[in-house]
Amino acid sequence: MPPSYFGATVSASSPASSSPSPSPGSSMARWFVRGDIDGFFGLAVDNLVQLLVIDALCRFVLGFPAELVYGRVLPAAALSILVGNLFYSWQAMRLARKTGRDDVCALPYGINTPSVFAYVFLVMLPTKLATGDAHAAWQAGLLAAFGSGIIELFGAFGAGWLRRVVPRAALLSTLAGIALTFISLGFLFRTFASPLVGLSTLVVVSLVYFGRLRFKGGIPGGLVAVLVGMAIAWARGIAPVGEAPDTLGLYLPVPAVGDLWAALSGPDALTWLSVIVPMGLFNLIGSLQNLESAAAAGDDYETTPSLAANGIGTLVGALFGSAFPTTIYIGHPGWKALGARIGYSWLDGIVMAALCLTGTLGWIAWAVPIEAGMAIVLWIGIVITAQAFQATPRAHAPAVVVGLLPGVAAWGAMMIKGGVRAASGIAGVDSVFGPELGAALTRADVYADGAFALEQGFILTAMILAAAVVGMIEGRFRVAAAWLGVGALFSATGLMHGWSWGFADTVLKVGPFAAGEAAAAYAVGAVLCLLAPLVADRREDAQH
Repeated sequence: MPPSYFGATVSASSPASSSPSPSPGSSMARWFVRGDIDGFFGLAVDNLVQLLVIDALCRFVLGFPAELVYGRVLPAAALSILVGNLFYSWQAMRLARKTGRDDVCALPYGINTPSVFAYVFLVMLPTKLATGDAHAAWQAGLLAAFGSGIIELFGAFGAGWLRRVVPRAALLSTLAGIALTFISLGFLFRTFASPLVGLSTLVVVSLVYFGRLRFKGGIPGGLVAVLVGMAIAWARGIAPVGEAPDTLGLYLPVPAVGDLWAALSGPDALTWLSVIVPMGLFNLIGSLQNLESAAAAGDDYETTPSLAANGIGTLVGALFGSAFPTTIYIGHPGWKALGARIGYSWLDGIVMAALCLTGTLGWIAWAVPIEAGMAIVLWIGIVITAQAFQATPRAHAPAVVVGLLPGVAAWGAMMIKGGVRAASGIAGVDSVFGPELGAALTRADVYADGAFALEQGFILTAMILAAAVVGMIEGRFRVAAAWLGVGALFSATGLMHGWSWGFADTVLKVGPFAAGEAAAAYAVGAVLCLLAPLVADRREDAQH
């Protein structure tokens, strides 16, 4: 589930969440209290790190020009954060007045970290590599975010059913596959490329969030890690890079409806469904679980409006130029135990908006190199991966591992192609992507064709395989067969495993029987699951 990364280790049963409630209508709740200061710094650092990561990925990975990042993407992202935080602040005050309590804590909310990496590396970067056009990549990101927002908005009315149908192991392991590879491994490489900065900050983060240390004065651990990393980076000359940026100004959000429509009506509109649908479901169900966590801490918010508001926040961002969905964060009990109530939420929205709408974030990005904050991102990936094992039944561990593998394969495929492109550039030769490359890699015992097939639609593949294995573990063979049948259908359309050679990449190939052999394989697997109870007996010592 999409996590919040500050204060999440505080127990929901802490004293701050169990104080006696006054009678309804007599609430002394205020819009801002002293505890909101601590909560604000935690949530603000969290969202600031997300915005800095977006800035770095957009400029240095996707090659977006500064005017696109600071003039369109970041103002829209800030608007989505502001809209959501204002709503959840109002919702918290409404609950406080309804229940007569003064200890109601607003839902924490902000940019969805896993979606940032998923949409950058699985949607926008492939578009950029295929077209060479940063604007087209941005439009593809808008399409992905808009699709995610639609799923979050309308899924708010059926989230409970989705949660019952899809096993937790399937959801969390699929997300963990992205976290382990696209989030963790990439930043682990950067950590040891600059170990003095990277490893030092990773130790600080680990002491705070794994060792559960709290700095005196209530200074957020994430802020300490960033300050330590920034000091070392400046001392070593890693930062700042170049001259101070000329980004200060007023950047009001501008509607991006035309660009969104261009993506929706374009020939590649269906290409990214295999990424959009699973990520939208992750965001929806993860937010639902976080609502349950808030209820356990004493703040029982209405499900449908809470989830719908999250979807609206994502849609607002997409309509104004943000390719990055928002989410309700985990960690509500932690914020509440810190003393945060309502003010920390609306203040965070206002401050994030001010940083982006004035271009101030550009100065922060200049002064705070990505090396200073990457330990937090690496920690995020570690926690998400660990959660896939911790929050699922022990007997489902094999299904979790199965769900991890497609993500690892997809990341490996990306590494293979990146290495080939780099070697081609050094050799000064044109793109060598094609069947000859596949044959050469196979001769080298690198079955890249299999990796490329797994890469396309790997999120769906991970979810389906993990869910099927859960069915097998529990002895529900018809359920396993049903999931494999879904895999056959997706493969038959090419949304899973359909691929072809592009100029300097492999691309999704959608169409009837685009991955016919894979579709047949899933269908055979489904038949085998249906036949299994007829030809074999389940052992009595089987674990459920």
